[in-house]
Amino acid sequence: MLKKDKNLKLYYSVSEVAEMFGVNESLLRFWEKEFPQIAPKKVGRGIRQYSKEDINTLKLIYHLVKERGMTLQGARQRLKDNKQLADTNFELVERLRSIRQELEEMRQSLNSFSYDQVDQLKEQLEEEQQD
Repeated sequence: MLKKDKNLKLYYSVSEVAEMFGVNESLLRFWEKEFPQIAPKKVGRGIRQYSKEDINTLKLIYHLVKERGMTLQGARQRLKDNKQLADTNFELVERLRSIRQELEEMRQSLNSFSYDQVDQLKEQLEEEQQD
């Protein structure tokens, strides 16, 4: 059976994009009216197809509005004034989130060990180094 890699997909439906962000499809349609930067391709019967560029713009808008608490007007102005700076800030926030997640996973892994297990591992490493 052929597996479809989502990274190879050129366009996403409005329902797929809504699921990615955990929002209603109607919110995406509303943002499309509010932000001229969002321009999904429309095919027969008005079906929207979002490109990766559209999704990246939506990520930025989601970050500004939902996570930073900006008004739609404020987010629209931020994108209009300096989209590159907003993109850079968003990328930094995303990178810091991934680092935080990695650190939390490391902490959970370390917390799963008991002191006895740590002592046993130390002994094993010392024995291996002596051999």
